[in-house]
Amino acid sequence: MSNLRLEIRNLSLRFGDRTAADSINLTLEAGQVTCLLGPSGCGKSTTLRIIAGVEPQDSGEIYIDGHLICDGTVTTAPEFRNIGMMFQDFSLFPHLNVWENVAFGLHGKKTSLRNRSESLLERVNLSGYGSKMPHELSGGEQQRVALARAVAPRPKIMLLDEPFSGLDDRLRDNIRDETLKILREDSTSVLMVTHSPSEAMKMADEIALMRNGKIVQKGAPYTIYNSPADCEAAAFFSDINIMTSNVEKSLIQTPFGEFFAPGHADGTRLDIVIRPQHLRIDFDRAGHGPAPTDAMGQAARATVSRARFLGQMSIIDFELEDNQILTASVPSVFLPKVGTRFWLLAPRKHCYVFPN
Repeated sequence: MSNLRLEIRNLSLRFGDRTAADSINLTLEAGQVTCLLGPSGCGKSTTLRIIAGVEPQDSGEIYIDGHLICDGTVTTAPEFRNIGMMFQDFSLFPHLNVWENVAFGLHGKKTSLRNRSESLLERVNLSGYGSKMPHELSGGEQQRVALARAVAPRPKIMLLDEPFSGLDDRLRDNIRDETLKILREDSTSVLMVTHSPSEAMKMADEIALMRNGKIVQKGAPYTIYNSPADCEAAAFFSDINIMTSNVEKSLIQTPFGEFFAPGHADGTRLDIVIRPQHLRIDFDRAGHGPAPTDAMGQAARATVSRARFLGQMSIIDFELEDNQILTASVPSVFLPKVGTRFWLLAPRKHCYVFPN
């Protein structure tokens, strides 16, 4: 029996001359958490609205548990898709108390609805809050009521549209973890929109990186971070250093020696990308003597132009002998004086080569 909960095939939508969703293909298994990640305006929320049924697509198909629910012609109404949604705006009804908000949309006897509401409020640590009104709750409490209401109908799929963005950092982490715990307990499949790479890395089993309405890369957090599809994908997850050079006889010349560039014609301009945490500072020689070499490649002499401590790490800007500026990070306190010289190494396994 297939474990596939949601399948999206070639989903597209245009608003005038702007493409909001461009041939989106995505699958979601039961209990899986996938994050749609990307900058504002890239089509993440539009994709969610199409799946929920509140925005009609121009083309493409959506399947839930193998059943076609929408293909641009045949459309299942939103209330019959067994999909829950949580938004940035908690959207609680101000004239209903907490019990009534949680039970809204459910059917049955009043006693059974009250029992269902109480059970869910207990799961989100809000026992005893049922008679309170939304305006009497803090932001975090309102968020948990919204979660209880969203899971009350026992949806197979939960769509989260940046629901934690309005909360402060510590509260956001706690409520996000509580939310995922509850959804995983119910084996609910989760598709979440976020523009925060760190949030996607913390939450997701799979990340789908979006840009200009397209999914440009999909994969597990480790894979998508360590094997970026292009320079822009690498830069979305962290600061990067870029060295640019032309190909000559399948080689690129850099301050760190030669890099192989097979398959690129002579004269092709390429970017060599490395993250600050992957630049290695040679503390032993402190910039003196001959350039050290090892399995990581050739070292480049560099001079400190700026250093600052950020709490969890130190950030050091280095000027190379060809006047390029590269940034390295060290997970400790390291504040060398401006003008201090070091050797830098760029491990080949952490360098990416992309077309300029």
